[in-house]
Amino acid sequence: MKATAPPRFCPTCGEPVEERLLEDDHRPRLVCPNGHVSWQNPRLVVNAIPVRAGQAFLARRAIEPGQGKWGIPGGFLEMGESAQEGARREVEEETELRIEVGRLVGVYSRPPAGIVVIVFEADVVGGSPEAAAETSEVRAFGPDEIPWEELAFSTVESALRDWVASRPGHGPVHEPQLYVTGDP
Repeated sequence: MKATAPPRFCPTCGEPVEERLLEDDHRPRLVCPNGHVSWQNPRLVVNAIPVRAGQAFLARRAIEPGQGKWGIPGGFLEMGESAQEGARREVEEETELRIEVGRLVGVYSRPPAGIVVIVFEADVVGGSPEAAAETSEVRAFGPDEIPWEELAFSTVESALRDWVASRPGHGPVHEPQLYVTGDP
């Protein structure tokens, strides 16, 4: 997944935009002749690791990117919802599990894709694991059973490693790379 192509026209007035370095700024911005700046910011993705009896539920992706690989249920945060509400909605849409969102596992970046991923741990409080929207399979994995070679994204791997390491008696939290490479 690549970041969305930059706009060619100003969303405020419709005039063409061009890259310009603004006074006291550190990088070029897209600016129209009327001085409106078209800010380019990453999108937020919210995930939750549904956990029951020490096992994490993962979902096999039925869509690109990462089709056929395992991921943490999640997706883009929508306007008007909190990060926790978005994570709960995404888990329910993709797994049919009902969850109670808990602690923050971590925040991860995929700069080439233009996203920031927020990952929570969540207790499963209802539902049954079923493939649903955008998934072909939902399955529980113990910490020693996670299919590390079949994960969809580096952010999924970093979050799962942090989750495993943060479980009681498992030592310090894994320190993810500042800039993750290798993802589409």
